[in-house]
Amino acid sequence: MADLVGWVTIENTSGTDFPAASVKLKAGDVAKIESGNPLKGRYSSQTVTVSAGAPAVTQKAFDDFHLYDLHRTVHLRDGETKQIEFLRAAGVPISRKYVYDGSGLSAVNTEGLNLDREFGVQETKKVLIVQEFKNSEANHLGIPIPAGRIRFYRQDQGGQVEFTGESTIDHTPKDATILVVTGSAFDITGERKQTDFHVDSAGRTVDESFEIKVKNVKETAVKVSVVEHLYRWSNWSISSASAQHTKADSRTVEFPIDVAANGEQTIMYTVHYSW
Repeated sequence: MADLVGWVTIENTSGTDFPAASVKLKAGDVAKIESGNPLKGRYSSQTVTVSAGAPAVTQKAFDDFHLYDLHRTVHLRDGETKQIEFLRAAGVPISRKYVYDGSGLSAVNTEGLNLDREFGVQETKKVLIVQEFKNSEANHLGIPIPAGRIRFYRQDQGGQVEFTGESTIDHTPKDATILVVTGSAFDITGERKQTDFHVDSAGRTVDESFEIKVKNVKETAVKVSVVEHLYRWSNWSISSASAQHTKADSRTVEFPIDVAANGEQTIMYTVHYSW
């Protein structure tokens, strides 16, 4: 469980003081041609966790966007920035996942056949921390949430609230699931290495094998999703694997594994490409 409080950050860049500006917000990607004139006010949403009580925000759909009224006014001098509470929700169920994406190739353009033996053999040892929750009424949320920054805090054993990470989210409709990467785990690490690579030019095939290890030095067992990107060609199949896997998309597979406390789990697999 976690408490979430959303704020709106308002920056006045108009060159004019606003002694009593009404706080309203439009959410959605509005196409606009930019001119050389200064902006008359920039609005962006942020999420933090501590704030005093405030009137409830109301929102309504308008065209393909959402309009929010925060039902309060704010005094803004030229060049001044203020934060105003936008959303408060207590006891939001949040699940934590660990993801090991050993190659980190998800953002790499891999169009076309790739026969370079060394491509994709790099590794990272970092295991990502992913927070997941649903923007639903049952979770004390359930309104369209504007894009912006989200921060997470947890209480330690002494009751002290500690910051545990932040990221950004996109415009999120009601009942959508929100996934946020908030950092990498200190006590969970991964290793990834290529163990075999063979090209059969006459047969127009490539076979490539990897060994992946995930180590957990925590005092509790963890579940880790090992993500592998099959980047060499669009026609592929997993010819052998030491663990169950699922196809996440046309070029990605995931191996969900359990790693014991102070333990290690090893995955070995071979992918067969043909063209």
